[in-house]
Amino acid sequence: MRDAYHEELDSIGDGLVDMARLVGSAIGRATTAILDSDLKLAESVIEGDKKVDELQHDLEARAIALLARQQPVATDLRIVVTSLRMSADLERSGDLAQHVAKLARLRFPERAIPHDLHATILEMGQLAQRLMAKAAEVIVTKDVDLAMQLEQDDDEMDLLHRTLFQHLLDDRWRHGIETAVDVTLLGRYYERYADHAVAVAKRVVFLVTGEHADDLQGDIQPEIQSVAGAEGA
Repeated sequence: MRDAYHEELDSIGDGLVDMARLVGSAIGRATTAILDSDLKLAESVIEGDKKVDELQHDLEARAIALLARQQPVATDLRIVVTSLRMSADLERSGDLAQHVAKLARLRFPERAIPHDLHATILEMGQLAQRLMAKAAEVIVTKDVDLAMQLEQDDDEMDLLHRTLFQHLLDDRWRHGIETAVDVTLLGRYYERYADHAVAVAKRVVFLVTGEHADDLQGDIQPEIQSVAGAEGA
């Protein structure tokens, strides 16, 4: 019985990894769709979000059943509760990828993004995908140091987000109000997507240590900087 119980716990973790990989792929494909005005690809991202929703519903059902049958305590209870929260973050990430794809579909056959912003949007999409890939790795490895690094990686997304606004506020902006709204929304989608990837990593920190990542930040940050300095030397 205990073996079956722990297999169920492991299967919940596997489900989270599957969700993370799906939403990571989704944001990459949605980025291509909006930059290339690829309607077929956009539709596949929109349709594919149903699979993410199904995985979340299945994971929630299994987690709730586990709570009811086994009444886990201590670390096991933390695993179940934290997994439920992570699944919500991942489901929302899938929604945000879908939003990007829906914007591509809305503006088809036109391109939603002006050519001079393509490089920035491409970089945001690639960074979002890397962040989610790292979040998936953190779920698998339970690597606290790697999890803590995601917040630093997210600073790059915030910088790219600010870059978009600099373009919008520039007196030389000539792309109109509709495009400005699209770019504003798109920047927000990527920024929030990155925040959810960071949230997943932080929840793994809590799962492993029983402490919130923000409380550990001061202890781990100098070590991360020391490692980064040694690698750069």
